[in-house]
Amino acid sequence: MSKDLWIAVDRYMEGALLKPDSVLEAALEANAAAGLPAIDVAPNQGKLLYLIAQMLGARSILEIGTLGGYSTIWLGRALPADGKLITLEADPKHAEVARANLARAGLTRVVDVRVGRALDTLPALAGQLFDLVFIDADKPNNPAYLAWALRLTRPGGAIVVDNVVREGAILDATSDDPRIQGTRSLLEAIAREPRLEATAIQTVGGKGHDGFVLARVVSPV
Repeated sequence: MSKDLWIAVDRYMEGALLKPDSVLEAALEANAAAGLPAIDVAPNQGKLLYLIAQMLGARSILEIGTLGGYSTIWLGRALPADGKLITLEADPKHAEVARANLARAGLTRVVDVRVGRALDTLPALAGQLFDLVFIDADKPNNPAYLAWALRLTRPGGAIVVDNVVREGAILDATSDDPRIQGTRSLLEAIAREPRLEATAIQTVGGKGHDGFVLARVVSPV
């Protein structure tokens, strides 16, 4: 199977199941114009995040890794009017683009964009509990982000981690790529963690061959 076929299937599914959305399209255009890397979630993956949040009845969401706010818009739209989403972004330029995209989406009151390294800003959230945590940031720190997500997710809530397959490179235990080692350490930590039930799903499509972890917190910290 070729990537061209994966892209064609993605486009077919998006055309069949996702309505055209000028706000989301404008966000991607703004990201590209600002020179941000094109590593946003795909539209169908964004809709999956939206559906997970809605099925959880989420009222509070934490996102680690904002980029230009594309996934943030999907998650923010899943919240009720009095819901809250906190998203953490290390790069001030990315955060500035995200804030403009979120304002265009009418989500300024719902979303709090916090700038700084996530491992520096996460301690300020200690004591809060979220219904859903989405991790899509620098991969070497995935194990540390998981540890924080466990502290910050309510029992019955969910943790989603993106980019855990990396075109199959995750199989290479001897890789010297810190992104691979960070993600392998994440998966090993999840497997050892009695407070989590989890699975991982491979994906193919416009974003290539990758995948995500979906975990449910089954008991308190």
